[in-house]
Formats: sequence, C-alpha cells, structure tokens
Amino acid sequence: MGRVTERRKVIRIRDGAISTRPDTLVAEEPLEIRLNGKPLAITMRTPGDDFALAAGFLVSEGVLAGQADLQNIVYCAGATVDGSNTYNVVDVKTAPGVVIPDITLERNVYTTSSCGLCGKASLDAVRTTARWPIADTPPVRVDPELLASLPDRLRAAQRVFDRTGGLHAAALFTEDGELLDIREDVGRHNAVDKLVGRALQSGDLPLSRTILLVSGRASFELAQKAVMAGIPVLAAVSAPSSLAVDLAAETGLTLVGFLRSSSMNVYAGEDRIALRAAATQG
Repeated sequence: MGRVTERRKVIRIRDGAISTRPDTLVAEEPLEIRLNGKPLAITMRTPGDDFALAAGFLVSEGVLAGQADLQNIVYCAGATVDGSNTYNVVDVKTAPGVVIPDITLERNVYTTSSCGLCGKASLDAVRTTARWPIADTPPVRVDPELLASLPDRLRAAQRVFDRTGGLHAAALFTEDGELLDIREDVGRHNAVDKLVGRALQSGDLPLSRTILLVSGRASFELAQKAVMAGIPVLAAVSAPSSLAVDLAAETGLTLVGFLRSSSMNVYAGEDRIALRAAATQG
C-alpha cells in the first residue's frame, strides 16, 4: 500500500526568513475492522501492518488467542460505491468453533488514536477474560539499568519518526534487552496492536517473557492490551493513568512510567524490578 507518509507544501519560517518547501507528514486514514463479515470497529491509523493491527485488536478484545483461532484476514473489495478497494476495510474470519464474546457492549465501536475504556466494568472485563493470567507466568526479573537503556534504543529504531516527527512507537524486548519487534503508528494503541497481532500470526502468544515499551503515556487501554497478550512488564516514557495503575495492581502487571535516562517510577509489580535494598527509600 505504501501510504505511511505523504508530502504537503508548507511555509517555513526560520529566524524571520520565509520559504516554501515540501514537508513529509505521517499518513492517517480510517481502518474499519469487520469480524466474520460484520462491522465491529473503526480506528484512525497509519496504513501498514493492517492485518496485524486487526488481529492484535481482537486479541485485546478476547476474541483471538492464537494462530489456530484465525482463519484468514482480507481487504474488502467493493468498499466504495464504485466497487473499488480502498484498503481501508479488513474482514477477519475466525476459525470454526471460536466463540465470539459480546464485545460491543464493552466498547464504543468507533475509536480514535487516543481512546480508552473507563470504569470498574472495564477492570472486571479484562481480569475475567485474560487468557494468560500474568500472576501465574514464570518470574521475570529486570534490572533498572536495562530498562533505562530501552527508550534510546526505541528512538533509534523509529525510522518513520525521523522523517515526520509525528508517530508513536511500541517495541517488544526480551527480559535481557534484545529487541524483538517495533511498530510505529499515529495511535499508541495501534502500534501495540500491530506488535501483538504479528506475535499471534507467528504463533508467539503469550508474550510471557517480554517487556513492552511505549513512546508516550500508559493509558488503561495499553495496560489492557499488555495483559491480554500475557506481557508481564509495561514501560512508558510518560505518565500512566490512574485506571492503568489500578488494572496493573489487579492483574499483577509491572507498570513503569516516566522512564527517562536513569530515572523511572514503578507504579505496580515492583517484584519484577531488581531493586537494590540500599537504593529503596520511602
């Protein structure tokens, strides 16, 4: 599809000097996700990895748990009045026997690049539908020094951000700091969905020995996606929301915020962080 970036004319003002030049912008287009032929959700996203995005979205909604649950994903032909394919509509077909939960009652079917769910019902829904309880996963132990090194590695791997300055990123690392995958998108949650969807397509779920790093804040929805994919550690370079902290505490997720340079805040799941006793102060 190749629509990750677009060129637009811009008037540039620098120290009083005015010039006209083309600028590279990140593309943003709607993606409609259909489930077994029925419209389910619309999200604003950066085109690319659309099948992975749809698969990851359905992991976070409790529909898909592994490769065997997914029959195929296709772009829908005839998505416009004239019958042309816009590559903005995908249909996910589940394998026979996959039970479809009533997810439309838990979320509005229109999402934006910064949306999230709210309230106690959402906490209960994630806790009761998670396929791989994080508290039951093998222990993961992460050094603060390793965590501190990850944002720079994430930034260095953001290829499209260098050209546009307008993308969020999400990356998966092993507990030893090996970069497994990185995705960029105009929406934080889309970048995470693309990571999780690619893991599902590769048969790598649950991601029980990984660290998820996101370039912005840690919203409830990002914590939800980590929990539903079996990811034990979520780190963000900015702040978490109160509901994200509540969800992390309830599910056993390790949640780290304000991960910048050598500083960070650990909001939940501190048992996975190798804290030196002499360094912990009230």
